[in-house]
Amino acid sequence: MTPSSVQTALLWQSNYCAGSGAPLSSEVFRLMVEDPEVAEAFEPVFAPYAVLSAQAFLTAAIQLRVLGALHFIVLTEPSSALAASYASGGGPGLGRALVEAVQAHPPVFTRFMASPPQTNEVRRALCLFGGFLTVADETGLPLRCLEIGASAGLNQNWDRFHYDLGERGRWGDPTSPVSLSGDWSGGAPPLHVRVAVVERAACDQNPIDIRDEAAALGLLAYVWVDQPERLARARAAIDLAREVGVHLEKADAADWTARHARPKPGVATVIYHSSFIQYPPPETRRAIFVAIAQAGERATTEAPFAWLRMEPPMDGGLDEVRLTLWPDGRERLLARVHAHGATVEWLAGTEIDA
Repeated sequence: MTPSSVQTALLWQSNYCAGSGAPLSSEVFRLMVEDPEVAEAFEPVFAPYAVLSAQAFLTAAIQLRVLGALHFIVLTEPSSALAASYASGGGPGLGRALVEAVQAHPPVFTRFMASPPQTNEVRRALCLFGGFLTVADETGLPLRCLEIGASAGLNQNWDRFHYDLGERGRWGDPTSPVSLSGDWSGGAPPLHVRVAVVERAACDQNPIDIRDEAAALGLLAYVWVDQPERLARARAAIDLAREVGVHLEKADAADWTARHARPKPGVATVIYHSSFIQYPPPETRRAIFVAIAQAGERATTEAPFAWLRMEPPMDGGLDEVRLTLWPDGRERLLARVHAHGATVEWLAGTEIDA
């Protein structure tokens, strides 16, 4: 029998998790396909998306919405059978625990299936911070940082994190509660630069208020349960954000970009995003790109404008960090990176042919 698009997508995600140090998450997806009882229990959850191709299913992150719902149950009900099974690393009882969880918590799954995941992966700042340093170094100006698709706004505090690039050096406050490192290769960004961020702003269509504990747990739920170091980073970033605050507005990304993405004299304005651009509909993406291009056209040496993004390339493979800096409008490929920031290959700003 030919696998359905849902089964194909779930098995792809299972293999991806297995290769990304998440064996328990991998097993969860495998059971959803290969265990008849588990597959039957989750069929109503996946049924509305069965018309999608496997690629469209994965692009919309339907499978990760389900994984988030399951982790939320574990976080909020530590005495549940699912929490016990997760704590023991799965095993023979995992399938039955998954069935009980999906049958007992329809409202949780309804909530999580309603919108794309918001992991607000903190280690993506390790991928992006070199772009901010590059802008500050080349313009000699303080930064005005604008993030679209910011989720809870945790990475808005990127300059308050500490970055450890191993033998290539370090940047930031060594006493920061958020310390980021990964498998770094290639060169290094201009670590000598000291950056002043004079303005921060961000938007999200469904922002998460991390001052609310239930909302914060919802955010943590999207972190894969078998990656405790990611959970620890997220918790530390949430604590920091609660201490210093975030500037986050509920808004459509295209409308917000059109209103805010404009150069200002005396500062380098940077609009940035990460693992975001796949989610808005095509017309919203086009509107965002148009607003950014128009802002770039208005940039001057005294009021430069930059577009920094970390997104997957059209042909697949590792995510790419790209920077376009106006007034000259040069586009550069700064790095190739793992989607969770586990690896960074710094390319020292390879220029992209027009």
